[in-house]
Amino acid sequence: MTSLTSRIAGSSLGKKLLSSPLAGIAAFPWRLGAVAKANAKRAGAGARWLFGSRENTNYTYNLTERNLEHLAWFVSTLVDIPVSEARGYMQELLDDDALKKHVADAIQASPQRWLADSTARFGRRVGWYAIVRARKPKNVVETGTDKGLGALVLAAAVMRNGTGRLTTIDINPDSGYLISGVWAEVTNRVIGDGVETITNTLSDVDFFIHDSDHSSEYEKREFVAIGPKLTKDALVLSDNAHASDSLLQWAEETGRHYLYFGEEPLNHWYPGASIGVAFR
Repeated sequence: MTSLTSRIAGSSLGKKLLSSPLAGIAAFPWRLGAVAKANAKRAGAGARWLFGSRENTNYTYNLTERNLEHLAWFVSTLVDIPVSEARGYMQELLDDDALKKHVADAIQASPQRWLADSTARFGRRVGWYAIVRARKPKNVVETGTDKGLGALVLAAAVMRNGTGRLTTIDINPDSGYLISGVWAEVTNRVIGDGVETITNTLSDVDFFIHDSDHSSEYEKREFVAIGPKLTKDALVLSDNAHASDSLLQWAEETGRHYLYFGEEPLNHWYPGASIGVAFR
C-alpha cells in the first residue's frame, strides 16, 4: 500500500471507502502529487538544459550508473564475454581523455559550435564501443553521421583493436565535422544516400548501425539493402528501436535473434533512445 492508502485504510470506514466506487476520488490527491513530482523533476532538468546546453537535436548525455550496468550485461550477453570484460571496454571509452579533448576542440573550432556542446557525453554509444572492441569487426558501417560523435566512438574502438575500418554515410555534405586527426585515418566518409551507397558500394559488412532517416519505411529499406552485404555473423543495430519496429520485424523475417537496450539519461529531460540489435 502507499502511505495515503495506508492512512485511509487505518479505520473501518476507510477500508469501506477503498473498496467503493469513491476509492478513485479518495486516491486522487496522491495520484496528482505523484504526477506533479515527476513532472517537476522533468521540468527542472528541462530548464537546466535550456539554459545550459546549446544542442537542438541529437541530444547527448551520460547514463545513470544503474543503466551503465544494464548496458554492460546487455553487451556481455550479446557478444558472449564476461560482464567484467564488457565493463572494462566501456570504462576504456569513458576514460579516453584524448578523444574527449578532441571533441571539445573540434566543436569550439566549428562554425556549428553555437548548436553543439563541447563536453563529450557518449550515452548508448558506450555500448557501440564495447561491442566493436569485443567483436573486432573488419568492416564497420554507420548511416547517419551527423556531427560525427558516434563515428569517433566507433573509430576509437577500431583503432584500439588494431584492425578494421569504419565507413560512415550521410546525405548532408556538412556532416562529420568532428572526424579528423588519427580517428579520420581509419574512417571513410561518404556523402550520399544510405540505401544507394549500401546497394552500390558495400560488401562483407561485419557491423552495421542504422542512425540516419528514422522513418520506419526508410529504416526498413536500409535493412533490406544491407542484408545481402552482411557476413555470416554480422551484427545489425538500430539507433531508433525505441520508436520503430523495423529492426525487430526484419530480424524475424530473416531468422535472426533480437535484443533491446533502453537508455536512462542522467539528469536530462529527454527520456532516452536505445540500441536494438539483430544477430544470428
